[in-house]
Amino acid sequence: MKALYERIRSSFDRQNFLALLGAELESVELGRVVISCRRREDLTQQQGFLHGGVVTSIADVTCGYTALTVIPERQEVLTVEFKINLLRPVTGRKIIAAGSVVKAGSSPVITEAEVTDADSGKPAAKMLATMIPAAKKEEPV
Repeated sequence: MKALYERIRSSFDRQNFLALLGAELESVELGRVVISCRRREDLTQQQGFLHGGVVTSIADVTCGYTALTVIPERQEVLTVEFKINLLRPVTGRKIIAAGSVVKAGSSPVITEAEVTDADSGKPAAKMLATMIPAAKKEEPV
């Protein structure tokens, strides 16, 4: 399990966009990943709610890393499709996205993520996503 966590952690740490959002990798298991993101004023929309783009990005990344837990180590994943339902505005201090695998296999991998407002405990969004395995990109020298 430690090797799986390190694989996901290594990829997560290379995503500059996640650092920009302040996303945190909470937990990794086979077929399940949890990612969180703290609310900041610069991530809100005009009414003061956490921006839907932030919620969607965290859900998408959670789905992608969830898929990555069930594919061979020599591969990565790419999102090819997702549907998200934004269920309620996020007013809390943090969101938590919990992803799980719906269908594993060689291709595609179907995952889902539920995003929860950590303060209220209420679901804020639900995503269903399709991921495809992709060749692992060589590290820059």
